[in-house]
Amino acid sequence: MKTLYVTDLDGTLLNRDTLVSDASAEMLNEAIAGGALFSIATARTPSTVSTLMASVGSHLPYIVMTGAAGWNPADGLFSHTVTLPPQEAAKILGIFRSHSLPVFIYCFHGGMIQVYHSGPLSDTERSFMVGRESRFKHFNVPADGESALPDPLPPVLLFYSIQPPEKGRPVYEEIKESCRCNPLFYHDVYGDELAVLETFATGATKADAIKWLKDLSGADRVVAFGDNVNDIPMLRAADVAVAVENAIPEVKEMADIIIGDNNSDAVARFILTDSQFSTHEI
Repeated sequence: MKTLYVTDLDGTLLNRDTLVSDASAEMLNEAIAGGALFSIATARTPSTVSTLMASVGSHLPYIVMTGAAGWNPADGLFSHTVTLPPQEAAKILGIFRSHSLPVFIYCFHGGMIQVYHSGPLSDTERSFMVGRESRFKHFNVPADGESALPDPLPPVLLFYSIQPPEKGRPVYEEIKESCRCNPLFYHDVYGDELAVLETFATGATKADAIKWLKDLSGADRVVAFGDNVNDIPMLRAADVAVAVENAIPEVKEMADIIIGDNNSDAVARFILTDSQFSTHEI
């Protein structure tokens, strides 16, 4: 039996310093060397993933942008991109603008991510952009925040907004009711005073992406690890759902297994132990 292990990053594999610890990297590399199939599924883009995962030698593509794309750490190329239909992207942008809610627009063009912005930039958004420019992603965002959008707009992978929840929720509700897409609205690492509104194409989910990766890798079984609301579809799609101890209650309630928290190397230890057991059983 071939097992594919897929883990979320923030709050799951990454520790409190937002890093893959040396101990976790050593255990993951030992598991991979022993034949374990390992990948990640994260809301992050390759710009930060490439640095965070530099010490781990996975041979499989990583699931990035919550399932909107696959990205291969070996060659830096994207695959399995899932973009919004042009008419839906235009409609969603119109809703953001009608509510005067600023939003980043992640487009796929020329083999990389091109990021635009609608509306004025907040201090939080300015801080968000710092350090995220890379050879995989370029911000086309002027100082005032209002990008000159190409016409036609390149294929859109994601609309991403970081705003107070009372401003973001009405936009989320309208998008959910009137558009054919996959919107997510949740509190993230920024704290309760801010919420994240992400809008993807239908089919751009971690759940859909792990099905693609399972077929690609030839795995018979999927074990998935998560901590937050955007991990729930992936955990439901897995054969074994594993929650870290610091996961939100909804994730822990639906998990098959609960392990230690994200600061205890629990994910890497589980993968190493489970993969060795599976190999022994074979």
